[in-house]
Amino acid sequence: MKFQTSRIASAAIADMASDKVDSVLRAVADALTARAPELLEANAADCMAMDSADPRYDRLKLTPERIADIAEGIRSVAALPSPLGVTLDSIKRPNGLLIRKVSVPFGVIGAIFEARPNVIFDIFALCFKAGSACVLKGGHEAARSDAKAIEIIRDALDAAGAPADAAVLVEGGHEAADTLLKARGEIDLLIPRGSRRLIDYVRDNALVPVIETGAGVCHTYFHTSGDIATGRDIIFNAKTRRPGVCNSLDCLLVDRSRLGDLPAICYHLSDKDVEIYADDEAYSALKGAYPLLRHASEADYGREWLDYKLTLHTVADIDEALDFIARYGSKHSECIIAENIEASERFLASVDAACVYANVSTAFTDGGQFGFGAEIGISTQKLHARGPMALREITTYKYLITGAGQTRS
Repeated sequence: MKFQTSRIASAAIADMASDKVDSVLRAVADALTARAPELLEANAADCMAMDSADPRYDRLKLTPERIADIAEGIRSVAALPSPLGVTLDSIKRPNGLLIRKVSVPFGVIGAIFEARPNVIFDIFALCFKAGSACVLKGGHEAARSDAKAIEIIRDALDAAGAPADAAVLVEGGHEAADTLLKARGEIDLLIPRGSRRLIDYVRDNALVPVIETGAGVCHTYFHTSGDIATGRDIIFNAKTRRPGVCNSLDCLLVDRSRLGDLPAICYHLSDKDVEIYADDEAYSALKGAYPLLRHASEADYGREWLDYKLTLHTVADIDEALDFIARYGSKHSECIIAENIEASERFLASVDAACVYANVSTAFTDGGQFGFGAEIGISTQKLHARGPMALREITTYKYLITGAGQTRS
């Protein structure tokens, strides 16, 4: 078996006392902090090889502040209650059987991701806390960063008396990635994290169970009752905070009755040189008032920009907005800006997405912001897990049945 050592490590982690798990995680965080210069040096080499105009560049780049945040994220995971051994449900049958549903580790969790070296630490921390080993495959763009990250983790594990094979990095190209896809019986769960192309490939070719962390085509709908100041701030934050991440805003929908307010709603976006691709009505409303204005095409709908670009589309009312989101959304994160409570409640109830917001930036779709410490990804599917996948979502369960000699007739 290619991943036999990971299986052995997962059994050791599952048997580890929770306080030991937490101390190991803190040791990894301390090691990351101490060796940050090494990781920054490796990351700088990766960044040198990528065009800074590439939308993936922001995801690839590490800074001292980002590394400090990663370390704090690991410590946050350590501080959370253990997700293991939790009685999720129990029932006492008339024949005296006690049936308990109890959370347990998956075992070995595989992850395939692109140019995001921080993901290695997030996935490791969550898997380790949840009693599982992780097998990781990153993209070639972050090869140096990933190698240094896994070295830091494995060295810290070894120094703390924990199995180093709790975290394994698979090196190589597509053939190496395919070993994870085909590792039935060795990898218990596989999670792709990256572009739509990567996710589709993993889903279509894997022989092991997959949870999709889908592309984030995120919409914000400015309802006829929306407040200009609220909408302006939310739209600016959702679009410009980090445009290269999956929770960033891609398409703004605006009620026709509020087209006259578009200059006030959008003008701050020009501070970040956001290009707006508008339909004919919205284009007319912004012409002369917004400097970076383009005509939208059908190809711009349902597009995950991952850049300082935004689609703008006019709708007649909430019905049309809901239909548009149902057609072009990716079931990731959607938002309504509205003062009308009935409209907000209808939007929250009707939109089929993992995270649905009323008067809140979609940038909050993040495991850390939800109080989960971190997340392996944002699941856009409905089976097993949906939304930010953190500790609870990367455990499974088993039934424990106890009795006093009962037999079945």
